Amino acid sequence: MSRYDVPNSESEGGVLTNKLGVTDVIVIGKEEAKGFAQAETILIEELTERTVFDTSYICRIHKLALEHVYAFAGGLRTVNMSKGGFLFPAAHILTQTFESFHQEMLSPLPHVYENRAQLVTDIGTIHSELLYIHPFREGNGRTARILANMMAYKAGYDTLRFNPVMESGEKRKEYINGVQQALNVNYKPMIQLMEEFLPSK
Repeated sequence: MSRYDVPNSESEGGVLTNKLGVTDVIVIGKEEAKGFAQAETILIEELTERTVFDTSYICRIHKLALEHVYAFAGGLRTVNMSKGGFLFPAAHILTQTFESFHQEMLSPLPHVYENRAQLVTDIGTIHSELLYIHPFREGNGRTARILANMMAYKAGYDTLRFNPVMESGEKRKEYINGVQQALNVNYKPMIQLMEEFLPSK
């Protein structure tokens, strides 16, 4: 998986400056993975039918997962980032962009879904837009996938089957395209993937 392109990056050999003083990419990867696993466990235990998925919740996912590793955990990124030539929203407009995301897309989410199709649509739309915004310096994909899982759990479904996008293959290409299409307010590609990934009850 390619790293981000960041002007004047502070990373050392692909590893961001961290609280642990780790410079080995494998070691830091294990610490990050452990943090995200623990964060999801905590959030599952706390989940109720009245849980609200807003920007504060998203930041909390990130903080729970990475606060033992990075000082920036839970905070919006302060650097501009791109990947494979695709530019994410500039850092100086992130606060405004994230607030608009909250007001326009997160606030209207229902507490109860009448059908699976509407849940799939909301998960796909939120997932695509969140990954397009890319609010954090690191861990955006994993944060977004935990959020998608929590939305599914709350509605009575099991975890989404994200495994195909973790591998180099057609589904990963479709996933990346789904993120990029959010730039054009086209969420259909990601919604179609979530339809595949969300198990039936």
